[in-house]
Amino acid sequence: MNAPRTRVQRRPVHGVLLLDKPLGLSSNQALQKAKWLLRAEKAGHTGTLDPLASGVLPLCFGAATKFSQLHLDADKTYEATARLGIKTSTGDAEGGVIAERPVAVTAEDLVRVEAQFTGPIRQVPPMHSALKKDGKALYEYARDGIEVERAARDVTIHKLALGRVEDDQIRILATVSKGTYIRTLGEDIGEALGCGAHLTALRRIATGGFEVSQCVTLEALEAMGEEERLARLLPTEALVAGHTSVTLGAEDAARFLSGLRRRGDWPDAAEVAVFGPAPSHTPVRPELVEGPAQASTSSARTDERAFLGTAHVTAGELIPGRLLNPIEIQQTLLTEATP
Repeated sequence: MNAPRTRVQRRPVHGVLLLDKPLGLSSNQALQKAKWLLRAEKAGHTGTLDPLASGVLPLCFGAATKFSQLHLDADKTYEATARLGIKTSTGDAEGGVIAERPVAVTAEDLVRVEAQFTGPIRQVPPMHSALKKDGKALYEYARDGIEVERAARDVTIHKLALGRVEDDQIRILATVSKGTYIRTLGEDIGEALGCGAHLTALRRIATGGFEVSQCVTLEALEAMGEEERLARLLPTEALVAGHTSVTLGAEDAARFLSGLRRRGDWPDAAEVAVFGPAPSHTPVRPELVEGPAQASTSSARTDERAFLGTAHVTAGELIPGRLLNPIEIQQTLLTEATP
């Protein structure tokens, strides 16, 4: 008789985990594994990586999920390898070969194509993508052997470097705007070189201000104890590191958290991260922390500079955007204080 499975007791966890997603897992599978390891109640990721891609995948927990869109929109840097001379049905090594051509590419050709694809370009999304048409994902049409018309989209290739790896392979290093498909970029580069191409490897090495050197693997996370896992979390405000910072006093902070605009001598700013004292007399769920630290949950901490949320400033008015609630703020401070 099998022993009953132990149910994982979830808890509120707030912050950002920089994961180095492995090959073979979808972004959601990697997220669910990390969520289970942290025993977190709520989690989301900041941009899908294909199962055949690895690299930087910021995972947001608790209050951080409110700001995940900021990194969905962030510029990203990828390192890829493309096989020249062979075009596949999916644009990567998963698809079947649909065309083969001889390869006669020079160093001068690579320089020419680098310049051709650097800057604003138009890109037709691939059929093997999650974009939807009439409520159905494009990859579902592709699986049924149906190709549908897709409108070209404007994207920007901020930086592009091409280098020869072997006679029939090139390395692609690209920093791109949101909405850019690297598989499509590889295919288009292959066409511009006159021989076609498909990706054989893809790794995201940066997104926004986060780099792969800051990431932890699922294997390493699994080997850690709970305290070590929590220590890998970045605070929620790491998602707004590039925002203008405004710090409010206790009275203004309380009013701001209730959704009221505040007046000040701030210059106009589209993206503002707002800080202030933690709200007082906030009940905190005791299951957030365990052991000796639990005693501190009975009283709120008001001596901390806490992240309150985002805003924008227009004509001296600080206008609230996405806000944390008082319980999330206290739970965040307690999580960071847990040894």
